Amino acid sequence: MPNNLALTTTKYVLIDLIGDILYWPVWWYSKGLIKIGLFCLGSIQEQQQRLGLAIWIKNIFTPMFGQYDLEGRLISFFARLVQIIVRSILLLVWLLIIFSLLLIYLILPVIVVYQLVANFLWLF
Repeated sequence: MPNNLALTTTKYVLIDLIGDILYWPVWWYSKGLIKIGLFCLGSIQEQQQRLGLAIWIKNIFTPMFGQYDLEGRLISFFARLVQIIVRSILLLVWLLIIFSLLLIYLILPVIVVYQLVANFLWLF
């Protein structure tokens, strides 16, 4: 019985734990990157739908409130133009936030490894 327990423990430590540690960078930059990339794209699409930017652009020349006279058309056009500009700026800010998070995701392991090596070398 003790041999079996020692063998199981050794197998866990050598294969599972060390294997997971060695596989982590491969996962981070392959499957993990795909997952975070899909999350970022989905988040950008959701934000675009929340803002309704495509609908505002599609209806930019449609008069609001059934006002088909010249003044109604001009007011509707400029009101929608302002909405499109503001919503585009909001979407751009969201894009910058999401791409910053993606960049942090890509750089974070490099920073962690650098800090580990720097602190480990400092001990000696």
